[in-house]
Amino acid sequence: MVDTRSETTPAAPPTHLTAPAALPDPANLAALADLTVLADPADLAPPADLPEPVDLSAPVAPSAPMVLPERIGGLPSGPSGLGTSGCRIGPITPVLDVPEPPAPPAPPPTPEPVEVLETPPVQVPETPEASPVEVAAPAEPQPELRSDLQPELHADVRVAPEPSSPSEDGEDVESRRIKGLKFHPPLRDDRGLADRVNERLMEWAEKEVELYPDDELRAMFLAFDPGRSVVMCHPDSASFEHLVAAGMLYIGENAVDDYFCEPDLGGTPDGLGARLLVAQTAIDPLHTAKEQVPKWLAGIASHPALRCMRSAMNYFERIATPAQAHRYRHDICNLYLGYCAEAACIQTGRTPAVWEYLAHRQFNNFRPCLTITDAVGGYELPAGMFARPDVQRATGLASNASTIVNDLFSLRKEMAQERVHHSLPTVIADEEGCDIDEAFQKTIDIHNELMDDFESLSALLAPTDPVLARYLAGLSNWVAGNHEWHSGLVGTRYATSP
Repeated sequence: MVDTRSETTPAAPPTHLTAPAALPDPANLAALADLTVLADPADLAPPADLPEPVDLSAPVAPSAPMVLPERIGGLPSGPSGLGTSGCRIGPITPVLDVPEPPAPPAPPPTPEPVEVLETPPVQVPETPEASPVEVAAPAEPQPELRSDLQPELHADVRVAPEPSSPSEDGEDVESRRIKGLKFHPPLRDDRGLADRVNERLMEWAEKEVELYPDDELRAMFLAFDPGRSVVMCHPDSASFEHLVAAGMLYIGENAVDDYFCEPDLGGTPDGLGARLLVAQTAIDPLHTAKEQVPKWLAGIASHPALRCMRSAMNYFERIATPAQAHRYRHDICNLYLGYCAEAACIQTGRTPAVWEYLAHRQFNNFRPCLTITDAVGGYELPAGMFARPDVQRATGLASNASTIVNDLFSLRKEMAQERVHHSLPTVIADEEGCDIDEAFQKTIDIHNELMDDFESLSALLAPTDPVLARYLAGLSNWVAGNHEWHSGLVGTRYATSP
């Protein structure tokens, strides 16, 4: 399972993706020869029968701001114990902030200013011969697509730097880095905005879904700091509420992991598959006989993790298109499959081979967080383009690399626990008979190879379509923010070496 519970100054924009004006030297692309999925260059040629490219840099008239409801109605008092509650999740209806028309002859009221989150300057690749993609109409209410929120693409890779001077608060930033691990600084690290997101998420978790029944779990949430994570991972977010929706999903995913898989809150491998299947219906509704629906709803409402996922999905569906919501459901189902694979190894006492563990980790990974990047950004990568093998490969490489970062940063904490917890360093050490320090370095090498492959593939794909370029930049932004979030918790939650 991905362990993600528990402030640095803003860094320079990442410089790892390539705009058309700064493509890498062709001599440096020889390493792509092993990407057999792209063996035929003609496969990358876009279809010739699509309409003219869409100019994403053109300003778009802002739509009316959306105000999400402060809470879900109808929640009674808190649960009587972990895993139980009599509350029910009521329907959530979007509310548009439309002022009442003034009574004549009074002058019309001055509209409240719409909050615009600061984001880096935009550079979208010019695509004179690229085939554009027709973007499907988003679900109501329509998220605002703003051209000023598109991330800039860059070309080179930043490796863990030489030691620098301590930060203003006396903390040596470089002591929180893993030597030799390739990473990129996040485009945005706004502590004030992160605190606002955390405040809204805590209100939701406590008042709407009653996720944290005691002070200890509340403290766990504050240490987890989901607000900073989504602020750094989604620098092109369309609005504050888009960030909140991403944070709700993030909390929900971790709640399912904590309650169903982790022994601290009663989780166990026994019967895990059945519990996860029910959890899937919290975001993928049950279609059954009418008399069974109230019983299903009562079952979802009886558990804090299930209430959390159902509510989070309702909020997400307000900023996402139906295709984006379906994509998320599919990725969560794969995540639960990965949970079951890990549980099976624990039950049987078997350590998987390295290749098998990497297969597990491709499903038990951060992918559901990465693939909502377009929804949080207020645009859509069309389903057909998302399904292309080359786009799927880029998505998988970014997701897998970000998950290995978690294996590296959480290794020491997991080794100190009594229960069995497999990670890439531990399975390498078991298979190759080496010590954990050598296995740790081998894990860094695997991570860096995946990063190189992702960036090389992105450099080829980004110039072919502006929407795809933005999606790839979104994946890269998430990887960068994820690394910074983990390193920011070194000394409290994580450590940089075994």
